[in-house]
Amino acid sequence: MFRSTRRDFLKTPLGLGAAAVLASPLARQIAQAADTRGANLSFGMVTYIWGKDEDLPSLLRLLAEAKVLGVELRTERAHKVEPTLSAAQRAEVKKRFADSPVKLVGLGSAEAFHHPDPKALAKAIEQTKAFIKLSHDVGGSGVKVRPNDLPKSVPQEKTIEQIGKAMNTVAAFGADYGQQVRLEVHGACSPLPIMKRIMDVADHPNATVCWNSNGADLQGEGLEANFNLVRKRFGATVHVRRLESKDYPFQDLIRLLIKTDYQGWVLMEAHDTPKDLVAALVEQREMFERMIAKGL
Repeated sequence: MFRSTRRDFLKTPLGLGAAAVLASPLARQIAQAADTRGANLSFGMVTYIWGKDEDLPSLLRLLAEAKVLGVELRTERAHKVEPTLSAAQRAEVKKRFADSPVKLVGLGSAEAFHHPDPKALAKAIEQTKAFIKLSHDVGGSGVKVRPNDLPKSVPQEKTIEQIGKAMNTVAAFGADYGQQVRLEVHGACSPLPIMKRIMDVADHPNATVCWNSNGADLQGEGLEANFNLVRKRFGATVHVRRLESKDYPFQDLIRLLIKTDYQGWVLMEAHDTPKDLVAALVEQREMFERMIAKGL
């Protein structure tokens, strides 16, 4: 029985032609891109509930043990990385991260820009600026903010424009500090058509979207259509829940991130309280790795 090998094939005229095509710079680039799909996705955690009661040294130790090497530090948590820190305390936080394999992806503020009261809006903008300075000083790369509501007492378009303009203000400020501003898909502004309208106003290149894996993502024409409404504005962070959740198609989300060559952090923002944080993180990280492999 004749058995054709790859070497035999390459000796034929067809094989020689194929080899020539594969040797072209364009073909090599395509092959390299195919080999690296998903390589730019990194897995981390938000200290929303998981890790919220840990001081910073303990948190970094647990994350390193779980090999989850990125974190978004939420405000008002036990690690106490807040704008009130002194210059010396900020330097200490920065050094702790520098001495750890864990990267500070950014800070998760609770600041929002929907307020009908001008004084409340001005205060939120100033507090966001304070978080931007803090993130810069402690070695982070950006700050998360929220839209967050559509008050019934105000025309919707007015609030959308207000949120977008506020984002432009803080995004310009953040750019001066090398800090990305990430608008979390959250609250009454969660429907993606609304987020797109906000981002159409927030046209500063440093104003970005933090995808938040909400039920609203599946409304209307579905996940992919909603994803595509804002994908070009994604920042460095995507929030997910437990990846085994039955009420959200996380495998489809991972596939879309790979397909569009997303280069950033997928951050676990789980809503339960695990008995063993390290074990829970390892389980989610390994599930994430399997989803990456399946999505290729």
